[in-house]
Amino acid sequence: MQAVRCTRAALASAAAALLLAACGGGVYFGFGDGFDDFPPVVNLAATVVSVQAGQSARFVAAASDENGIDEVAFYRVDATQSVLVARDDTVPFEALVQAPADGRTSLSVFARATDDFGNQTDSQVVTITVTP
Repeated sequence: MQAVRCTRAALASAAAALLLAACGGGVYFGFGDGFDDFPPVVNLAATVVSVQAGQSARFVAAASDENGIDEVAFYRVDATQSVLVARDDTVPFEALVQAPADGRTSLSVFARATDDFGNQTDSQVVTITVTP
């Protein structure tokens, strides 16, 4: 008799699980907020529209994420690569970036925000004019 009760209970559990699955429901287990697969949001702005060659320009990034921002890294865009020029882990996220004195007429920078779970997002590239 005991075996029949267990079988009926198992069948009832299986039927309930199938019913929930059929209507899009289910059983979900969560343990705190220990998983984040959403990248942060980051925007970049320059405080000037032009800078003299060899001088520095200030770039400010606004970064946010539901679980916090670990850091924002600032990169200068060169012809063949992006060069890390600064990192900031406190608000406001900002960096002074030196304009090249090699004859270039523009300085392009982007910011990369990293959240507390390691997800990353790059901002748009911001370009300012470099004058001699």
